[in-house]
Amino acid sequence: MMITRHLCRIPSSVCQSVFQTSRTTPSCIKDLSKYHVSSLVCGLSLLDVSRRYSSTSKGSPLSPLPPSSPSSLKSSPLSPSPQTSASSSQEDDAKREAQWKSMKIGFYVIGASTGALLAYFIYQYGPPQKDENGSIIEDEFMGLPLVQQYSKRIWKQMVTYNKMIKEPSRDKLLPDPVPFPYYQPPYTLLLEFRDLLVHPEWTYNTGWRFKKRPFVDEFFETLNGSATDRNNVPLFEVVIFTSESGLSIAPIIEALDKEQKYFYFKLFRDSTEFIDGHHVKNLHLLNRDLSKVIAVDWNPNSVSKNRENVLVIPPWKGNDDDRTLVDLAVFLRTIAVNGVDDVREVMIYYSQFDDPIEAFNQNQIKLRDQMKELQSPTVSRFGTSLSSWFKR
Repeated sequence: MMITRHLCRIPSSVCQSVFQTSRTTPSCIKDLSKYHVSSLVCGLSLLDVSRRYSSTSKGSPLSPLPPSSPSSLKSSPLSPSPQTSASSSQEDDAKREAQWKSMKIGFYVIGASTGALLAYFIYQYGPPQKDENGSIIEDEFMGLPLVQQYSKRIWKQMVTYNKMIKEPSRDKLLPDPVPFPYYQPPYTLLLEFRDLLVHPEWTYNTGWRFKKRPFVDEFFETLNGSATDRNNVPLFEVVIFTSESGLSIAPIIEALDKEQKYFYFKLFRDSTEFIDGHHVKNLHLLNRDLSKVIAVDWNPNSVSKNRENVLVIPPWKGNDDDRTLVDLAVFLRTIAVNGVDDVREVMIYYSQFDDPIEAFNQNQIKLRDQMKELQSPTVSRFGTSLSSWFKR
C-alpha cells in the first residue's frame, strides 16, 4: 500500500479498490482521468498485475505459498526414485560379485602354480640320484621312510641353492700362479669396474650407456706398458673384480679392452659372498699372497673382510676434468718400483684419509721439497726416502 502511494500518487481509496477486486468497472477508470497521465499508467499496471495474480492464486495475493506436500517432495527431480535406488544397488552388487570372481581366479592360479612347483621339486629332487648306467646311488637318507627321504632330499637341494646365492661359486677364484720359467707379475691389482673405470649414464637420445673415465688407457699403459721394471715386464697382474652381474657388465669390459691386453682375469658377482644385503669380496679366496694384493674400490661394504688390502677412493660421477687415474697410476707404480714387501702397511696408513690419493700427492710434494733442500737427488736416496714417506 505504501509503495503504491509513493510511486503513483493515487489516493488510498482508489488503491484499496484496485487490490480488493480483480474486476474494475469503467467508472474507476473515469475517476482516474483527473490525475496525471503517469498516475493512470501506473494504476493500469497495478490493475494488470492484480488480475494476473488473482487468476493464478485462489487465496490472498499477499498470502504465503502453501507448504509442499510429502507427495510433491517424493516426485521432486532432486530426490531419487525407488527404481533408481534399486538399479544402483544392483550395479554395486554386480561390481562386488565381479571383484570376488577375479580374486577367486587369482587364488586358483596361485594355488595351481604352487602345487605345480611342489610337484616338480618332488619329482626332480625327491628320488635318489642315479649314475650313468641308471643305477641308484645310495645316500644317507636311504634307510628312512619314503616321505622323510623325499622331504630331506628336497630340503638339502634348497640349502644347496641358498649356498649358491650367498657363497662364491668356487673355492679358488684365480688359478695357481704360473711357475718358472713363465713370468708371474709380483703384485696383484683388483679393480672395481663401475664408477671406477666407467660410469653409467642415461640420456633421452641414447638411453643407458657407459662413459669411459678420463685417462683409462694411460692408466693401464703406465702399469703394464711404460711402467715396467728393468726386465721390461708388467708390474701388476690386473684383475677386474666387480659385484656386478657378468651377463650385463662383461660386454662392457670387452669393449674397453678390445685387444685383451689390460686384464688378466675377470671376476663377477658369482665370486662374491652375500652378507647382510651386500656382495662382499673375500680376498682370502683369491689364491694369492695377500701381502702382494691391492684392491681399489669405492664401496667400503664390498671389501669389509679385507680392509687392510683395500684403497678406498671416492666414486667417479662422470665429470670430464677428473685426473684420479693419473695420480693412482703414480701411486701404484711407486709401490711396485720400490718393491714394498707388504702392501698392507701402506694401505692401512692411507686408509685414515678420506681421499688417500690426495694425501699421497701431498706427501710427494713434501718429499720433493726435502730432496731440494738436501740437494742430492740420487736414485738410491730417492727410493729409500720414497719408501719411508709411505708410512708418514
